[in-house]
Amino acid sequence: MKPEDKDFLSELFRAAVEAADPEKALSAYLPALPKGRTVVIGAGKGAAQLAAAFERLWQGPLEGVVVTRYGYAAPCRKIRVLEAAHPVPDAAGLEASQALFDAVKGLAEDDLVVALMCGGGSALLPAPPGPLTLEDEAALNSALLASGAPISVMNAIRKQVSGIKGGRLAAACHPAKVVTLVVSDVPGDDPAQVASGPTVPDGSNREEARALVKTWGIKLPDRIESWLGGDEGQSPSPDDPVFAGHDVHVIASARLSLEAAARRAKALGVPAVILSDSIEGEARDVARVHAAIAREVASRDRPFVRPVAILSGGETTVTIKRGGKGGRNTEFLLSLALAGEGVPFAALAADTDGIDGSEDNAGAFADGASTQRLREQGADPAVLLAGNDAWTAFHRLGDLFVPGPTGTNINDFRAILIR
Repeated sequence: MKPEDKDFLSELFRAAVEAADPEKALSAYLPALPKGRTVVIGAGKGAAQLAAAFERLWQGPLEGVVVTRYGYAAPCRKIRVLEAAHPVPDAAGLEASQALFDAVKGLAEDDLVVALMCGGGSALLPAPPGPLTLEDEAALNSALLASGAPISVMNAIRKQVSGIKGGRLAAACHPAKVVTLVVSDVPGDDPAQVASGPTVPDGSNREEARALVKTWGIKLPDRIESWLGGDEGQSPSPDDPVFAGHDVHVIASARLSLEAAARRAKALGVPAVILSDSIEGEARDVARVHAAIAREVASRDRPFVRPVAILSGGETTVTIKRGGKGGRNTEFLLSLALAGEGVPFAALAADTDGIDGSEDNAGAFADGASTQRLREQGADPAVLLAGNDAWTAFHRLGDLFVPGPTGTNINDFRAILIR
């Protein structure tokens, strides 16, 4: 890929991430100072950066605790920052969940709880209910991640196997007022879906979770299946009086970030179009649709006229079959490169939190010659894709995109440039 194309695509990614800058996003949604205490709680890959920004903006005393992924901490003066495992929960996450409950214990009506929630919070806040254990919740997460189900389905099931998700943490704050400020990483920006909604109840129930398991053919561990078969520990209803007076605001999202990237592209001399900010589906299938659009544009100047930057967001999924290295963005790109072989495009797909899958890359770059270059190195791109080993493909090409942790998380970012 030409260096200038990599630079252009990287600049669009930076614009998208800058639009979700924690301090900028928070400044318009600060609640009024309470008569009593201000307690900050939070969870997600960008929770520490949100907490640090909130400290800089807040004009009164405060205290609290937030949990983020290992390696994603940021220095805070008054808010305690804890780290735990993602995407499969660990004992540190269990302790962090208890620390959040401890932070909101014994509050009064004049107190204020500010909940800073962003993507990744589901795994960071294990709280196995009833007889279940941390090992059970970790097994559930592994089963969900391997299923290929969309994030909304996974979160609906997680809420029924938790003592903290689905509004349960907000209920523990009663009678204090709770203001939840959300950086959305879910298609459609439903705040109850972000981090599985610890402070945002949504009315989902056990019966719906069982139906989703059946519809998606998810193979659950026996102990989880047994728990879902009962009625103990149902999530609270949104109309429960304990939630009266609570406020919820989505302060940053994929939509706003894609719009910022489109403006940056135009400023750099390339018109941009946004397909959607909420695309879901199997990563390799979504890629084939994008490849077909790119081919049509390159050969017939429709539905968009060249030059153009085609942008999209959302959260695709990967049904893991062989356990290679990679994530949904590199899998998208390898499938895009195969389906768009020979098409004169340059593309970047990356997770806006800075990590795609289990490695240290956010995503990668690909173009219409990526697959041919792989073959010249003795690798078969189709075999790599079949083995969920897209990371290896782009590592061999030297095309991994590694910006490091960004401090935010507004879902996946995809840009296809056609000169």
